[in-house]
Amino acid sequence: MTAFWRLLKFAFQDLGRNLGLSFMTVLILVLMLLSVNVLWSVDVVTKEAVKLVKNQINVSLYFKAEALDKEVTDVKKYLALFPEVTDLQLLSREEVLKSFVERHKLSEEVLTGLTELGDNPFGPTLVVKTREPEDYKKVMSALDVPEYENLIETKSFEGHEEGIEKIQNITNRVERLGFGLSVLFAIISFLIIFNTVRVAIYTHRIEISIKRLVGASSWFIRGPYVVESVIFTILSIGITGGLIYLALRWLDPYIQIVFPNSFSLTNYYNSHIFFLFGLQALAVLLLTIASSFLAMRRQLKA
Repeated sequence: MTAFWRLLKFAFQDLGRNLGLSFMTVLILVLMLLSVNVLWSVDVVTKEAVKLVKNQINVSLYFKAEALDKEVTDVKKYLALFPEVTDLQLLSREEVLKSFVERHKLSEEVLTGLTELGDNPFGPTLVVKTREPEDYKKVMSALDVPEYENLIETKSFEGHEEGIEKIQNITNRVERLGFGLSVLFAIISFLIIFNTVRVAIYTHRIEISIKRLVGASSWFIRGPYVVESVIFTILSIGITGGLIYLALRWLDPYIQIVFPNSFSLTNYYNSHIFFLFGLQALAVLLLTIASSFLAMRRQLKA
């Protein structure tokens, strides 16, 4: 315990003597962690946006008015056999008419024309949803046979592939930028910590020599710098966590406007807090300790 308390004492003495470099080290580590978390958040939001867009994609099969209920049901059963199909919703002629009237309730001309027809001009509609947007091509190809073409008046593919592609392109660019910033800050952090330890070693070279003369082990000499690495890690993770949660409190109201399913980045971070910050703490700790050990290697060999 005496050795441990001495290590803590030497570590805090070094931090106090190199306060400016210690501050810069923590600042760079915080900037690195912020860039990583921004990249992570953008990736999470993008995946949620793509998921939302995919959920809105469907194929509507409009049957002819003279199509029999049994024929329509046979088509539904046939499509249900496809593993790519996740949902089938059949709308009767009456439901289609009601939906049409609701959509055009402000258009008197349309409603007047519909009244003049007398009879319901619409056939049943089958709304098909698949796992992925590309699965619709397989479903559409399966219906390109004479027995079904005579029943189906038209097919409406209400897709959003262009929107998904744009979102994906933006995500890829942001990920590349975020990755570049993270690597840049990691390199800067490594260099700053490396030089901080070298300055500390140069300042205390006489003390280190005395420690070696009295029989201090290499681990005892390294100990204060390992403690400093732990302190840098705790401070950078703590500051980053506080800034992240402040930013999330400001962002979440805007995100929830875009996502109607009550998606929240704060909830995501809360549910993954140990994984996210644990992984980041481990990475920062390894980075700081590696920098310290490399900086001390020459002195300990002397």
